Amino acid sequence: MTKHFGKLSSLILGTTLAATVASAAGGELQKVMKARGLTENDVIRAAKTYTPTGGRNEFIVFSSGGQSGQVIVYGVPTMRILKYIAVFTPEPWQGYGYDVDSLKILRQGNIRGREINWGDTHHPAISEKDGKYDGKWLAINDKANPRIAIIDLHDFETKQIVVNPVFKSAHGGAFFTQDSDYIIEAAQYAAPFDNNYHPIEEYKETYRGGVTMWKFNHKEGRIKEDKSFTIEMPPYMQDLSDSGKGVSDGWGFTNSFNSEMYTGGIEVGMPPNEAGMSRNDTDFLHVYNWKKLAEVAKDKKNVKVVNGHRVIPMDVAVKHDALFLIPEPKSPHGVDVSPSGEYITVCGKLDTHASVYKWSKIKKLIKNKEYAGKDPYGIPILDMKKSLHGQVELGLGPLHNQYSNIDGEIYTSLYVDSQVVKWNYKTLKVLDKENVHYNIGHLCGMEGKSADPQGKYIIALNKLAIDRFDNVGPLHPQNHQLIDVSGKTMDLLVDMPLPLGEPHQAVAIRAEKLHPHVRYKMGTNAKTGKMHKGKTLAGQEKIVRTKKADGTNKVEIYATLVRSHINPERVTVNKGDEVIWYMTNLERAQDETHGFTVDYFDAHASLEPGETTEMRFIADIEGVFPYYCTEFCSALHLEMMGYLMVKDPNKKYVSAQKLKMKTMSKAELKAEYDKTIAVNDATDAVIQSVVKFLKENGYDKHKVVADLVTDAFDQYGQIPAQKKKADEAAKKGDYEKAVLFENMIWQLMVKTADVGIRAKDLLVRKVATKQSASAAAGERAFGEGGCGGCHVIGKVSSGPDLTGVLERHGKNAEKWVSDFILDPEKMYDDPYVKSMIDYFNLKMPNQHMSKKETQDIIEYLKWVDENANLF
Repeated sequence: MTKHFGKLSSLILGTTLAATVASAAGGELQKVMKARGLTENDVIRAAKTYTPTGGRNEFIVFSSGGQSGQVIVYGVPTMRILKYIAVFTPEPWQGYGYDVDSLKILRQGNIRGREINWGDTHHPAISEKDGKYDGKWLAINDKANPRIAIIDLHDFETKQIVVNPVFKSAHGGAFFTQDSDYIIEAAQYAAPFDNNYHPIEEYKETYRGGVTMWKFNHKEGRIKEDKSFTIEMPPYMQDLSDSGKGVSDGWGFTNSFNSEMYTGGIEVGMPPNEAGMSRNDTDFLHVYNWKKLAEVAKDKKNVKVVNGHRVIPMDVAVKHDALFLIPEPKSPHGVDVSPSGEYITVCGKLDTHASVYKWSKIKKLIKNKEYAGKDPYGIPILDMKKSLHGQVELGLGPLHNQYSNIDGEIYTSLYVDSQVVKWNYKTLKVLDKENVHYNIGHLCGMEGKSADPQGKYIIALNKLAIDRFDNVGPLHPQNHQLIDVSGKTMDLLVDMPLPLGEPHQAVAIRAEKLHPHVRYKMGTNAKTGKMHKGKTLAGQEKIVRTKKADGTNKVEIYATLVRSHINPERVTVNKGDEVIWYMTNLERAQDETHGFTVDYFDAHASLEPGETTEMRFIADIEGVFPYYCTEFCSALHLEMMGYLMVKDPNKKYVSAQKLKMKTMSKAELKAEYDKTIAVNDATDAVIQSVVKFLKENGYDKHKVVADLVTDAFDQYGQIPAQKKKADEAAKKGDYEKAVLFENMIWQLMVKTADVGIRAKDLLVRKVATKQSASAAAGERAFGEGGCGGCHVIGKVSSGPDLTGVLERHGKNAEKWVSDFILDPEKMYDDPYVKSMIDYFNLKMPNQHMSKKETQDIIEYLKWVDENANLF
């Protein structure tokens, strides 16, 4: 009675609040309510789900994406979609399945050598500790192609896909055991475990069902296939499962349909499957001691190996008192273990009742070997009545269950009645019903299948929308409806259309339990969590060409991306070359994602801050192909691009410059010659300054530097021959030919300068004063923080040279630099900073450096000033 009045007083208070707000706003709210036909209850319900801009949700929901093969993430109570997680299906925006690293994950899901690029995701599950969701890992199954995927909730990325080697379909996954030691996956449609043909007439003899216990390493977040095993079961069409918890920990429960073992045959005049598979009044709940069977499977004598996978035969499981059957209402579609592990609820779609089994009764029957009989395969059957706590009539089409935070309370979906019913599984009494729209399947409680359910809300996952939303054609969205269950009676708050696949089941967790990254450690391979082999920091960009046996090149491009440029900006390869593009996002600012694509090559990568990824393709068509950042990342986003130029090595190209020169007068050709000579002289001056530095600092004492210098001189040594030809042509007045030879000289000079500057940078490291630990840490922070994307030590680049920066700002220089790094936005109006912004047309972004990193960078800048003569 108290709760009833509490609910009523809450409603009165809400109505009064709505009226007060309307009055305070000069009746504006009342005008809106009248214009839209809203009641005061509508306004209160809207207020319960509304979150102001910048607000956060209390719970995060992970919903299967059905035939999209993905996972949908949304918040409660806002019911706003936050993310699609790519799992079994390529997803272009995130580059999943288009870059090398994500494609490796997707290809883990190949079956019998065949690429599978779609999935039918059904049952997401969150990893557990002591039966409570811990927010570390998410597992989800693919029913169509029996697979399990693991998603890391630190970055919401799919990290592993495993294929079930013996099942042909698997609706009944994924379900974690209470400490995430194993993930349960049950077969759906019985089929031979091997990959051979078996006639349907041999169904009972050769077709099998089963439950796979996937061993899970909770620390690594990976399934260990070699430590996993399957429990062979009869061809009863196993369905959903749940793991025991608390008093029933170590046991698994899987229901089934088609205990008739009917195989249909409409085409030969037999009744359809739906008639033959629902003839019996009961089917079987499978009860198995997976913890004991895990030990049994360690002995090779107890398993048979099928397709490289360990299978425990039924007779072995029975022999070890680890597999039992209990009759359950016909055509059940779920089994749910209570938070304590003592009560097990099963609903049959073709029965109006929910059946509540009691673990202590089941355990006693097993201990006493009190069996009602055996099935055709010799599996002991426990008496249904002796196993039951009781039954309660709920309505038409009971399906799935979620537990409340109130002891004994449970919520069940009624498919035919289109209702959610609240009842008590201990007292077996119905408490409340709420209509939903329409034909509800699963329902999602807030941590409602854990040992610590939160109550507050239930989400109805409805199969039909019909008249709920705007008409968008014959294919309607699914409808997820949020229901407030905090009062004595349930209250439907809001509808949410979900227009991606058929979301089948969802699981919710408190948002406070999730602690995802906002950026990666610089150079991380997001699919492995380790440092990427292609990690590239600012200043380390390069192009490496390796000749392959077939005469083509392997061209490896080590590139960086930072607001607002891609380095390098020009890449030339030969037709037929293998192009491998390593890309590192140098940003540290949150949400500064960069995308990358090369036109025509069907490749795309998404790089979050700090991430390195790899793209690979054959440059099999000739032409000029722009590459660019696909994510609008800054005001100069359109300028963040470059060109891939693919030339045919077997084709003779006529130089556009040569064509241009053919139309020039002799005076114009002489001017072009003089201009080219000037460019080469300037380039040679740079080379000579590098050579002078190398000689003055004893490059020949350091072999690794000397080797680079030798390579540089190999290029430079080819110049005299070209120069002789250029001078001879100029002497004869053939300036067209002279320009072409001078251009060849420029090409050789560029190659020389590239290698020479790398030699100089390496020598600096050899002869500079030794860095303190703090300065070394500062240099790492400078590189991994993306600072080098704009600032190049020793030269002006996209931003000012930082050599001498501490001297430029006087005695307060360290504080000035520190303040600017930690919060640059506050200093945009500083006259000096404003002048730099105007000059470079760029604002320094906040790279979210810590105070320790900032101090280390200052120590690095001191080291730079000590060795300024070397830069």
